[in-house]
Amino acid sequence: QVQLVESGGGLVQAGGSLKLSCVASGSIFRFNTMGWYRQAPGKQRDLVATIGSSGSTDYAESVKGRFTISRDSGKNMVFLQMNSLKPEDTAVYYCYYRRPGDATNYWGKGTLVTVSL
Repeated sequence: QVQLVESGGGLVQAGGSLKLSCVASGSIFRFNTMGWYRQAPGKQRDLVATIGSSGSTDYAESVKGRFTISRDSGKNMVFLQMNSLKPEDTAVYYCYYRRPGDATNYWGKGTLVTVSL
């Protein structure tokens, strides 16, 4: 079992920045994929960004050039630096973890990001 705890959400004005953090604990496999998904009210949970143990990244088109994902594998942490925030970025952001070849997705409880005008 894997537990994920997010932090760093809050209220920010459009154009501002936030940095989200997530720490994983439990049965952590050395090689894994971690990342961030988000869910706005009434919408599905969608990819924001992921990062593999190799450092390879994948970003949603809507956040490319604005968000940067990084990780500290030694601390089992993943981060999301969010710049130039837009109101449409408002959502609950969920930390994500998956082992290679494993269909099980692990999720944190989420942290709310609200971007105001």
